[in-house]
Amino acid sequence: MRKVALVGAGLSRWGIRNATWREMVQEAGKMLFDTTRNLDKKDIDSLIVGAAQPERFTFQTHVAPMVAEALGVTPTRVIMRTELACASGQCALRVGYASIAAGLSDLVLVVGAEKMNLPNMAEAQASMACVLDRDWEGVQGYSAPPFFALVAQAHMRKHGTTREQLSMVSQKNHRFSATNPYAHFSKEYSLDDISNSLMISPPLRLLDCSGITDGAAAALLVPAEEAKKYCDTPAHIIGTGQCAMGNLIYRHKDMATWEPCRAAAKEAYRSAGITAKDIDFAETHDCFTISEIMEYEDLGFCRKGEGGKFVEDGQSDLGGKVPVNTRGGLLGCGHPLGATGIGQATEVFWQFNSLVPKKRQVPRANIALAHNLSGLANVHSILVYGRDAR
Repeated sequence: MRKVALVGAGLSRWGIRNATWREMVQEAGKMLFDTTRNLDKKDIDSLIVGAAQPERFTFQTHVAPMVAEALGVTPTRVIMRTELACASGQCALRVGYASIAAGLSDLVLVVGAEKMNLPNMAEAQASMACVLDRDWEGVQGYSAPPFFALVAQAHMRKHGTTREQLSMVSQKNHRFSATNPYAHFSKEYSLDDISNSLMISPPLRLLDCSGITDGAAAALLVPAEEAKKYCDTPAHIIGTGQCAMGNLIYRHKDMATWEPCRAAAKEAYRSAGITAKDIDFAETHDCFTISEIMEYEDLGFCRKGEGGKFVEDGQSDLGGKVPVNTRGGLLGCGHPLGATGIGQATEVFWQFNSLVPKKRQVPRANIALAHNLSGLANVHSILVYGRDAR
């Protein structure tokens, strides 16, 4: 298998956009084309598009050929769309990685996008509920906020996690997103602002929740031996892991532990030849504040039950053990489903190349982890990036 590197990245602005799905893709693609040296569109032989629900949000299927046309590329080897709900973008990256590693492709453009804000919010919420098993939990109202509220209740009851610790996650991530011109939410909040925001599903309040966001992201993958042609500091994909345990809530034997996250992390670390202690910073799936706390634990950054203390002690902030979500995470940037995983990859690439503001630059970072969950946290997907190929 060939080694693979990420050598270019681009973003649209994320938020509530008047732009169409196609126009946001063009924004992200233009940034990538404008900032990647020695890139000729004619050399792009493969295109992978991550999109969760364009059929419902924009009434458009068959989106991969549409992206090829919008960006002026002609894939001659591999073209496809990936769908894995909230992990659709990272799934696209994993497919692109596998395609190069297997020799099917040489230059892969990966694009993710979602246009989620609709004139009627009820329609947007109904579309989000399609992620659930419609015959079982979908009809019971187990949408994301009540599910993650149950997770928070279980974690607070079992491990003593506090309301203030949840707020600390949101405060940190919004502080980072205030430095990010592409983020949906660019305002900082006090702990009181967060803890007293609108109740959504106890104990989760409005500022514990990621937003319904429009946005796009793009990345360029090449064989590692070609990477220096396109940039000075590639982000090599050195490990990956993924695990799915069914699709229903009952698959979680303990609501305060995500076993598929632990299994995916174990495989990602094994394939990269590292341990959790080697991770210099991480992009994790903070769709809700409790999610990030759970991920500290199940990714191995701290012991089980110590996630609340981890954020309270500043261990997930700059200067801490593992800075987490330095771009602002899903809480600060928003969560356009198909774009999120690729947005995380963009932050990794920009961190490695010192292209982010100093207020969120992780010093001397060599290894980064990007994590997404999907569904009711039954599926977890992980990529590990390094400055050097392994």
